[in-house]
Amino acid sequence: MLKITGLNELSKKLDTLAGNVAKLNGTHQVPIAEMLTPEFMAGHTRFANIDEFFDASGFQVISAADFEAIPTEPLDEFVRTESSFESWEAMAAEAGKTWALKQLKL
Repeated sequence: MLKITGLNELSKKLDTLAGNVAKLNGTHQVPIAEMLTPEFMAGHTRFANIDEFFDASGFQVISAADFEAIPTEPLDEFVRTESSFESWEAMAAEAGKTWALKQLKL
């Protein structure tokens, strides 16, 4: 006879995961610094954090409006040169996935 143990613990973990998934449902506005964490930046760029990245870019980014005013092509060129991504959009998408997985606590 085979005895299976630990199913209660697994059930609790699945319930927690389901709750975390429900929290992520819909659209979220996540601050850039929360998505582009120091760990993410160090893993994909030569910079320790997003502030260093923008300081080196030549773009002054103090507010969301500053960021939104950056022309797409120069930002994409900087991202291509200084990261493992082809564009800002690709970098942000990967950071978003990483952020979401962290929220799921996987």
